Amino acid sequence: MKNTVLGCIGCGNMGGAIMRGLAGVEGLQLAGFNRSAPKVEALRDEIGLEPAPDAVALARRADIILLGVKPDQICDVIGQVRPVLDAGKVLVSIAAGVSLEAMRSAAQGAAPVVRVMPNTPAMVGRGIYGMCLDDPALSAEAATAVRNLFAAIGKVIVLPEQKFEAFTAVAGCGPAYVFHMMEAVIEAAVTVGFTRQQATEMVTELFSGSCALAEQTGIHPSLLREMVTSPAGTTIAGTNHLDRTAVRGHIIDAVLAAYEKGLAMRR
Repeated sequence: MKNTVLGCIGCGNMGGAIMRGLAGVEGLQLAGFNRSAPKVEALRDEIGLEPAPDAVALARRADIILLGVKPDQICDVIGQVRPVLDAGKVLVSIAAGVSLEAMRSAAQGAAPVVRVMPNTPAMVGRGIYGMCLDDPALSAEAATAVRNLFAAIGKVIVLPEQKFEAFTAVAGCGPAYVFHMMEAVIEAAVTVGFTRQQATEMVTELFSGSCALAEQTGIHPSLLREMVTSPAGTTIAGTNHLDRTAVRGHIIDAVLAAYEKGLAMRR
């Protein structure tokens, strides 16, 4: 990352989270532009990010240009900065549904493009990133630089572009499924007598510890579930209810619904 400038256009929740995660990476300089100036100013005060006066000025300076704007703005922004692009720069989009082809067309081949699908745990340095490096104009050196950049703040999975909607449905949308389940267990804990603060602390640690157990042991979740399920006990009574009410099937259907929506958004 020696003397690399990463510029972010659109420093909202996800763009800002990525920049915060990368603060302090040796040899990496951070710059940003956002239509809402206070967001960039907050990043300047917090992590030393250097504000740019506009998107073109940022793109002119940056080696890697992170596009954190909404999907319907991606191609317009690329068109705005195209005059200052060259083969030594890389455009990295974190927008859902916008294909490499659409970005390459907007850039008119002036710079290679990369697609990345992050998820919100990037905000605490535990993101998982689907990455497509299929642009034939992307050099091996540039591909390695982008991959290493995101590997510094989470896990990178390199995927062909046709897998992006599936990755988005599972890992991109996945935090919402997890938080939805956490909310439900918190409400149940309040119902059986815990304060809301106690319930939230308990459930947060429950999910965190369970994930750590799966990650650190490598034991399949089915076996981990069996480990806590004693014959004729309380756990089997609870999981039987989940099975009778088809909770597993509804979760699968939720992921598939997100996948179908992603396919419909593709352009």
